[in-house]
Amino acid sequence: MIAQIEEFFNPKTADLPQDGNIKIKDPVTNETEEVRRRTYHEAGFRDASRNSGSPLALSICLNAIYARFQNEEKELVEKQQLAKEPYISEQKTKETEIKTLVISKESKEQQINKVESDIRAVKDHIEELKFEINDLSRNLEKYHISASKGASSKFWIGLIILMPLSLYLFTFYISTSYSAFFKPFDANSTIIMNVLDSKAFEKAWQDGSLEGAFVTFIPFVFLGLGYLIHMFGEVKSVINYIKVSLLLLTTFVFDAILAYQIEEKIYELNRTVDSQDFNIPIAFSKIQFWGIIFAGFVVYLIWGVVFDFIMKEHREKDKIKHEQLRRKKDIQIHQDRIADIEIQKAKLLEELSEIKKSSLEAQGRVTALQQIIDAVIIPTKEYVLYASEYMQGWITFINQKLHISQYEKSTLESECIACYHENLKRVGASEDSQNAVYTTTL
Repeated sequence: MIAQIEEFFNPKTADLPQDGNIKIKDPVTNETEEVRRRTYHEAGFRDASRNSGSPLALSICLNAIYARFQNEEKELVEKQQLAKEPYISEQKTKETEIKTLVISKESKEQQINKVESDIRAVKDHIEELKFEINDLSRNLEKYHISASKGASSKFWIGLIILMPLSLYLFTFYISTSYSAFFKPFDANSTIIMNVLDSKAFEKAWQDGSLEGAFVTFIPFVFLGLGYLIHMFGEVKSVINYIKVSLLLLTTFVFDAILAYQIEEKIYELNRTVDSQDFNIPIAFSKIQFWGIIFAGFVVYLIWGVVFDFIMKEHREKDKIKHEQLRRKKDIQIHQDRIADIEIQKAKLLEELSEIKKSSLEAQGRVTALQQIIDAVIIPTKEYVLYASEYMQGWITFINQKLHISQYEKSTLESECIACYHENLKRVGASEDSQNAVYTTTL
């Protein structure tokens, strides 16, 4: 039994390999270590003899032994310094990391400030563009826009004039074309009634679809000619002037044909046996001939002038609208840019948050490391070694000097061993520990 107990408490932990996370080098010599072991062994034997091997006394004595071990470790300055070197090295690494994080934090904050400044600048520019959109029509010179003020009012006035002129031309050419080509004249009707028939459109469609289509679309021929005159007149060139002159001549000739047809029908109604055949000189001598031409052609010229004026005013309006539309597009582009910058800002804020988190973690680790450095490091593996020597002396006394029955000895030994393990557990040590360290404040 004694041999088994001695084997149980044999301090084999001293020969375990130093392959733990923290490697502690004991500066004391093997001779000094042997003396220290023997001292703990003798102390265990002596304390057991004084307390008759009591488990309760053992618990108190083990606490005292641990305190004694702490005090001894405090005195081993070089050993403590070696034990703390890994923590000091880690602390320096963490401090360097904190400095790097501080620099990164300042850089991110500068980037965020720049992004926020960019957002404010873009928003200010958007507000400026919105103001310009409303101010363009009032201050054209300020924005270097070559457009006439009041273009909008001139445009609407011209449009109001153009509409009744267009209705007049539609009415005139529908009536005169029907009278010239399709209407049979009545000798009992007046000249005006024969030339301008209020029911010309209806009668033309009653006569046939061809007649109806002809009188319906012939006004668009004149309006198309007027549009072409305007288009050719926009570009000042000799060729365009010739084209405009030819178009005006064509319109005049067409009006003359209508007037000639109508005047011929009127002449035939009043023709006598002695009358000449109707010809151009006779047509030119008739006032009605020229009246029909000028009733159509002069109004057509007026319509063309008004139409040209409206188109020019519309271009003036378009200049302002173009500038307004351009600014609206710029606003949309800048709003899209703000959205992109906001995404960039959110990313930077997230990165800054991670940097702050890492910095706090590093600072917390530095503080924890400083606490370890300021404390006494207790090598638990060595404490197990010396505590086992103390227990060996205690058990030796129970087996050799205590005069009780073998059963009582076995019971007492079991209680003492349990007390020993409880002490190791309480101080954070075990017989299987591999150079783990336990810190306690100085």
